[in-house]
Amino acid sequence: MNLSTRQLRAFVALAQERHFTRAAQRCHLTQPAFSALIRSLEETAGARLFDRNTRRVELTVEGRVFEASAQRLLGELELALEDVRDHALRRRGRVAVAALPSLAAGWLPDLLARFHADYPGIVLQLRDALLDPCLDMVQRGEVDFAVAARRDDMTGLESVFLHADRYYLVCRKDHALARREKVRVRDLAREPVIHLARGSSVRKQLDDAIGADALTPLLEVEHLATAAGLISAGLGISIVPAMTLFHFQQAGLTIKPLQDKGLRRSLYLVRRKGRSLSMAAQAFYELLSASRLDLGP
Repeated sequence: MNLSTRQLRAFVALAQERHFTRAAQRCHLTQPAFSALIRSLEETAGARLFDRNTRRVELTVEGRVFEASAQRLLGELELALEDVRDHALRRRGRVAVAALPSLAAGWLPDLLARFHADYPGIVLQLRDALLDPCLDMVQRGEVDFAVAARRDDMTGLESVFLHADRYYLVCRKDHALARREKVRVRDLAREPVIHLARGSSVRKQLDDAIGADALTPLLEVEHLATAAGLISAGLGISIVPAMTLFHFQQAGLTIKPLQDKGLRRSLYLVRRKGRSLSMAAQAFYELLSASRLDLGP
């Protein structure tokens, strides 16, 4: 059965006006076109819905049966269209983003606050996770996109470059390296290193760039705050990217840029390949893309 919204609107207008001319005017149709629309509706329904005479139009028994359903269908359609319009105008919606912990804690909060102020009706969800879980959530459709690094297996994903994050040495102020004007990775070869876990984007990128055996790991930790505490206690040094430095801005620590120009952590906006984002997610995606110049130490 092919029932159109034009037929439903014409039926409801005639049921309420009980007059062909007024109902046709209400629907912005000529009377012949309106009458044809009512006839086609009755043919589709297989029943006469109106009794007509020269003075008045009345609903038949079948017409009264259909009236409540027609009004309900039109009401539901209006609600559905209004819901879509709200999403299109970003009055409603949902944005789910996965991000590496350093980005989730450092760069994203101000942008989330700005977005929420502009679109208070949009529900925000932030999932902070290491690299593989971040990208896995995008692949499974659990989040709209991720702010993360890339990995070897990017099946089903597409990425847009966001920022190249420079690496820094973090050590105690009384460490010999703190007094050097320039520090390179080769200067760290014999130093005990507080490494981040192997599942982190930082560790993967460092192992790929300088070799897994180039440094002497003393401890491996999951959290940057833990690394800062261990360095403060004099247990070792660490190499971390610029986006994580707020964790190490403590009185007893020194932060020095590494001079190796090729040592960078590339960050991307990652989404599912060939999938459109919702209007809400697209707006936040564009905000992050436009704010890439704010990234840095």
